[in-house]
Amino acid sequence: MQHYPESTLYVVATPIGNLADISLRALCVLQRVDAIACEDTRHTQTLLRQYGIEKPLLAVHQHNEAQAAGLVLERLQRGERVAYVSDAGTPAVSDPGARLVAAARVAGLRVLPLPGASSVTTALSVAGLSGESGFVFAGFLPSKAGERDQAVAALQADQRATVILEAPHRIEALARAMAPLQGRLVTVGRELTKQFEEIATVAAQDFSAWLAGNPQRTRGEFALVLHESSAAEAPQDHSRVLQLLLAELPLKTAVKLAAEITGAARNELYETALKLKQA
Repeated sequence: MQHYPESTLYVVATPIGNLADISLRALCVLQRVDAIACEDTRHTQTLLRQYGIEKPLLAVHQHNEAQAAGLVLERLQRGERVAYVSDAGTPAVSDPGARLVAAARVAGLRVLPLPGASSVTTALSVAGLSGESGFVFAGFLPSKAGERDQAVAALQADQRATVILEAPHRIEALARAMAPLQGRLVTVGRELTKQFEEIATVAAQDFSAWLAGNPQRTRGEFALVLHESSAAEAPQDHSRVLQLLLAELPLKTAVKLAAEITGAARNELYETALKLKQA
């Protein structure tokens, strides 16, 4: 039987679109708590009414989180149960909530997570990644063009898959910025779990054209997965590196340095070096 301790902050994931994605445990907690802290009281009140739940709401958003956290802690210290929800998905993941959680932990109060919907894991689940190199969560890239281009350049240098979130009014600018990634694949999740959900995988250089193919595609919230680089997309001339090193260094030293420079396997480089020596 589930225990719901007092003086506890419950971090509750809510749907990112489809209301049926709420968990039974989340509904149980939201009905039991003494108050619900939330990113937007109007949005949360509308959401709770869909489930027939009425609770006192406390506004805790990015502009007042540090101050509002103190009010939540006072309630917890009195023995109350308080839930925290963001507007959609899992709190404290590109949403407010992290400062509140940190403040509760510093105060020695218990924090319990209630897992559920997340645009990050939803997008990853349909991207079809190999999973061999893991993934990076980048969240929202900078809004200024120069800083955004620098962020994309950093993504190009990182061979791992990356999850990016973006708003509709900036999606076209992001698509243009990602064009230099050329053939690297991007899985685009638009309006995930909502009525007009659309999921497509395109080459980064074709992302802008895909958006332009339908005026509706620039609407809604986006979760993107930039796929990991393949060997074909990021070729490395290991032989050239070895040739340069072998001209100046002993074979074993050249192989060791080449491995550090290229990231290639040392055994593979050693075999290539032997062939170069023989040639």
